[in-house]
Amino acid sequence: MLAIVNTPGGPEPVAIRQVAEPEPRPNEALVEVHAFSLNRGELRLFQVRPEGWRPGQDIAGVVLRAAADGSGPAAGTRVVALCDWEGWAERAAVPSHRIAPVADNVTFGAAASLPVAGLTALRSLRHGAPLLGKRVLITGAAGGVGNLAVQLAARSGARVTAVVGRPERAGVLDGLGAAAIVTRIEDAEGRFELILESAGGASLKAAIERVEHRGTVVVYGNSSGEPTEINFRDFAEHQNARIQGFHYFTSESEERFGPDLALLASLVADGSLRPRIAVYGWRELARTGPLLRDRQVPGKAIFHIEHK
Repeated sequence: MLAIVNTPGGPEPVAIRQVAEPEPRPNEALVEVHAFSLNRGELRLFQVRPEGWRPGQDIAGVVLRAAADGSGPAAGTRVVALCDWEGWAERAAVPSHRIAPVADNVTFGAAASLPVAGLTALRSLRHGAPLLGKRVLITGAAGGVGNLAVQLAARSGARVTAVVGRPERAGVLDGLGAAAIVTRIEDAEGRFELILESAGGASLKAAIERVEHRGTVVVYGNSSGEPTEINFRDFAEHQNARIQGFHYFTSESEERFGPDLALLASLVADGSLRPRIAVYGWRELARTGPLLRDRQVPGKAIFHIEHK
């Protein structure tokens, strides 16, 4: 079968090559992959992982063969799934507890946007639950995680202030429920019970200055690459606030992947969640990576695999 393979020494960072078919374990289903998404964090991995390494976490497709142990969805089921790696291929083996069915009215592209970004948005927001009536600040709001977090927070009754990097990126959030949209975190007015922070550096420092008494700043990224200087006195006017480190893969138990993916997929199916995606063919991956790195992609970059 064909798969994306890391080629750090080649003319492009990745290439499509012939690889061996997956050999599913008893608790794994064999999935025919129709779409996958590229996450910003994966761009750096292309540079540091060896030749031949196979990337890929977010996938959507159809179960070709159910798990041998009887767990998970049956053959023929449309699904969204989360892999450790090796998902960007014509077929992938996935543990059944990381798979969720997808309704017929949900495109494979929309479904593929959900695993990493959707789980990050959903699970980071749980640090502020219940959200009803709370003020929530979300940085990087036009990105793959951010636009989903804005929608989930607003749907839960929060008053959301969204931070986008440039005025033209604000259009990604049209109709998604943000009460206010600003291009600098410094322009966000007031204090917030929950802040989702992904930029680091000066943005994280500004977030700390804006967190409410006993509020929480959830740090799930450092896209700026900048360090942040923190002093105990920064919390003098925000007493007992906390900074929460967040990693989506280990934030909750393994058994929660399937139910959380199913929840996100159901929200897309009923129209409550509308992922912002830009769709490409998978042979366009090498040229699309720099666009994502430079924030030229609105929302999530999705790639379709053409099957004969």
